[in-house]
Amino acid sequence: MRYLRAILFLALAFLIQPASAANDPSLDDHSLLTADVQNYIGYGAIVFALVLFIVVMLVLLRTFKVLTRIILKYEGQTEEQIIAELKPAKKEKKPKGEVWNKLLSLRPLSEEKDLLIEHEYDGIQELDNPTPAWFMYLFYSTIVFAVAYLLIYHVFGVGQLQYAEYNTEVAQAAIAKKEFLSKAANRVDENTVKLVNDPAVLASGQAIFKQTCSPCHGEHAQGSVGPNLTDDYWLHGGKINDLFKTIKYGVAAKGMPTWEKQLSPKQISDVANYVKSLHGTNPPNPKEPQGTKETDDDGKQVKKELVSALVK
Repeated sequence: MRYLRAILFLALAFLIQPASAANDPSLDDHSLLTADVQNYIGYGAIVFALVLFIVVMLVLLRTFKVLTRIILKYEGQTEEQIIAELKPAKKEKKPKGEVWNKLLSLRPLSEEKDLLIEHEYDGIQELDNPTPAWFMYLFYSTIVFAVAYLLIYHVFGVGQLQYAEYNTEVAQAAIAKKEFLSKAANRVDENTVKLVNDPAVLASGQAIFKQTCSPCHGEHAQGSVGPNLTDDYWLHGGKINDLFKTIKYGVAAKGMPTWEKQLSPKQISDVANYVKSLHGTNPPNPKEPQGTKETDDDGKQVKKELVSALVK
């Protein structure tokens, strides 16, 4: 016990010395040990204390075992009884087959003779081994599900059958497609606009043209204050991209206003496509040509695409 006290005292001294050196600034300049050495000593003391604690626990455990043996021997138990008391036999693990049979409520093959029913026919005997309870519960649950399904879908009509559900999903997809296309149409600009011959697009462009463009370009785009939009001459380009850009940003020097804030990108695209559809219509009383003559490459490309589509 005296040696144990000495060891604990040394361990505490090692633990206290670095901590006191760190907390007392006056010792920093007069200590013979550097800060790193003091840290190493402190870590070593902590490890030593932990090892010492483990050793003490092992010694105490050994002491308890010795005391237990002495007490049991004093009570008159034999050496075999003491060993059995201190080291009880481990329980044998059940084979995996037994655990599986217990979970599934199955009887092992070793009990087959006990399950035989007394009667037999033509040398054939029957086992008294009923269906497991879990299987019967599963079977009854399928019956309940079938009855509920029949009532919900075929009797009361609460749920939709496959054909009705298909029609509902098709309608929902059509609505989602329309929303997507409406959003995608407003993402068009002068770089992505395409020339189309869709009657709905041209009708929309015609309505917008009559309301916003006809005062300057005439009801049939024959030209008035603004230039004629049906001939081969263009002031700022006659391609669909050029028309979209001119309508969107305008030309302040020529009195063409900007429609970027009044019209959506889709509306500007519709008007541009409508103006392209008026090329070569030869309206009455056209204004004299202005600008540079251009070939209608966009119109030719659209016609080629339509012809190729019809041929296919």
